[in-house]
Amino acid sequence: MTTLKRIQYHRYGGPELMRYEDFEPARPGPGEVLVRVKAAAANPMDWKIRNGELKIMTGRKFPRGLGHDFSGVVAAVGDGVTRLGIGDEVLGGASIKAAGAFAEMVVAEEKAVVRKPANLTWEEAAALPIVGLTAFQAVIGKGRLQAGQSVFVHGCLGGVGRSAAQIALAHGVSVGGSCRGIAAHEAHDLGIAPVVGFDFDATKLAGRFDVVFDTAGTLPVRAARTLLRPGGRIIDINPTAGKFVRSTLQGSYQVLIAKTSVEDLDAVAQAAGQGALRLPVARVVPLGQAIEALTELERDRTPKGGKLIITTG
Repeated sequence: MTTLKRIQYHRYGGPELMRYEDFEPARPGPGEVLVRVKAAAANPMDWKIRNGELKIMTGRKFPRGLGHDFSGVVAAVGDGVTRLGIGDEVLGGASIKAAGAFAEMVVAEEKAVVRKPANLTWEEAAALPIVGLTAFQAVIGKGRLQAGQSVFVHGCLGGVGRSAAQIALAHGVSVGGSCRGIAAHEAHDLGIAPVVGFDFDATKLAGRFDVVFDTAGTLPVRAARTLLRPGGRIIDINPTAGKFVRSTLQGSYQVLIAKTSVEDLDAVAQAAGQGALRLPVARVVPLGQAIEALTELERDRTPKGGKLIITTG
């Protein structure tokens, strides 16, 4: 196959280890597709993996590509692939172990890729997979929220929080949430009410919500319980060993790790295609200039207010 470019690293560590280098894309194996990447989105998971925080899952084979969320065009398919074909416009995510979306081509499992709605740009589509899937599985999956119920989203303007709020509202669920005080108007514009700051007094909202969704992992459990109605659920997406233990002992508290699901990802894509889910893009950079932008995002958390998107031209 032709030698192409990607961002990769040769050992676990900090952002200074990222390199823009030639690589030879793998051929898609059984159940896999090779995608010519049009755009890719950065997520905190990307640098957590590069730092070695998930090495028990990602192993020690190098060089490793960086990045997971992408949009693009199917260039080749492996044995057993029937749902997607060459030339299909798609969005999806590379696996945690394989990664490699910050590249001109990436291999992904067919079950982690769906067709891109025609009215979404490549950049809009690339922003969706991880945050949209996590939000959907929290709100509709573990949360089991239905029309007429209510959810409190802690961190309602982050990628997952914003997605969760919009998905919930589209399903007839009322949404309250917390965010930085200066951004309250933006949350109100999405349809979120009440909106409070991160240091809010939970007793003033006691017993109002069927689900409390902690996207930041920083809401004290006591405060979350205060917000809940009887029989309600707390969902946390920032796993630690202690939280897993708590989730086995307390039925109302649950830790969510998003799982690959064609049906769920397609529901997210369709919601975006219908205008019910929109994620802001804060910055777009070409692949050859992405290392500097990725370093700034990791170090300074900039740009704020939206996704960093990497394009291949």
